[in-house]
Amino acid sequence: KLGGKIPKGALLHGPPGTGKTLLAKALAGESNLPFVSLSGSDLNAMFVGLGALKVKNLFEEARKKAEINKGCIVFIDEIDAIGQKRGTNGMNVNTERENTLNQLLTEMDGFEESKNIIILGATNRYEMLDPALLRPGRFDRKILVDLPNLSERRDLFKFYFNKLKIDIKDEELSNIIE
Repeated sequence: KLGGKIPKGALLHGPPGTGKTLLAKALAGESNLPFVSLSGSDLNAMFVGLGALKVKNLFEEARKKAEINKGCIVFIDEIDAIGQKRGTNGMNVNTERENTLNQLLTEMDGFEESKNIIILGATNRYEMLDPALLRPGRFDRKILVDLPNLSERRDLFKFYFNKLKIDIKDEELSNIIE
């Protein structure tokens, strides 16, 4: 009603261990929406067509849950496992991975009948992703989840130390952080 648009998807990227998966789960929890997820490595299949079938089933489940709950969040962790650039090395083309990626792209585009589904992806290897995944209408937002700097680490330590029954001075905290 206000004219704002919900993005179709957001890609969380950054180094390992920065909390990308935790952020996706927190978003689902805070929004009170169902959360359906897969890991990209789950989609790499030995049998032809199995990866694409898993993608199709994931989105069918998301559409059903969105219908019931007025929305759903789809999360694909390690999306680089299936979302690598296609045909980059002529001898090393993985057609099954490409078929799975093509199915994912098709599902991401086919949301006319599926409203209120947001797709989140997470990767440690942003630079390896196929440009088709990154274009507007698929992952509309790219969010860098980086390692904290010195000041941010200090704030994190203060936050967690305040929950403990210890008295730590700023100079002791600096010794721990640095």
